[in-house]
Amino acid sequence: MKLIIGNKNYSSWSMRGWLAAKQSGLSFEEITVPILGEHWDRQKQEMGDVQPSHGKVPILWDDETVIWDSLAIMEYLADKVGRDRFWPKDDSARGMARAMVAEMHSSYAALRRDLPMNVRRKVKLEDVSEEARQDIVRILTLWAEARSRYGSSGPFLFGTFGAADIFYAPVVSRFITYGIGVPGFAEAYMQALWEHAWMQEWVAASEDEQWVIEQYESVG
Repeated sequence: MKLIIGNKNYSSWSMRGWLAAKQSGLSFEEITVPILGEHWDRQKQEMGDVQPSHGKVPILWDDETVIWDSLAIMEYLADKVGRDRFWPKDDSARGMARAMVAEMHSSYAALRRDLPMNVRRKVKLEDVSEEARQDIVRILTLWAEARSRYGSSGPFLFGTFGAADIFYAPVVSRFITYGIGVPGFAEAYMQALWEHAWMQEWVAASEDEQWVIEQYESVG
């Protein structure tokens, strides 16, 4: 398998696809295409049929199967290795996890707009728009419910690391980048996720990247 991703410092969707691939336990080749860089258009052309979705990342290429959406990638991998590797076994917990992942996949436009992912950067964002603040409160509310109802078996949202953590990992990165104040339970969860070996691998690679996208460096 091949996984095509964007810049690790900026591409939140790539982080989700990459974490899903790591969680699957399957071997894959990682190919980085720097988004919005001077070689972006040329590299998209060179990749040809590998990227059928207008150059979006991440893209999973498995023999003749090409998948260009992070949630679809995770579900495809879950089908290959067993869904219990990604989702809680308990029906109620799994239902909530699926709803949380779907909400993350389709919502929080203000958070994405106002707090773009920038793993390397650390800045205290003093002024957060009301729309982004509402997104933050909603996310913290969901985290609190997941942790209180289903998190007793471990430090992650549903105890053990899984699909919900994969999809909210870029949110953790954003909260850390912009110094968003969170309650103690959320701080403990964020620390556990940030210290996960795969997250640390991603962070280290982000810090080694040379690409800079100025529009994401001026926030705050």
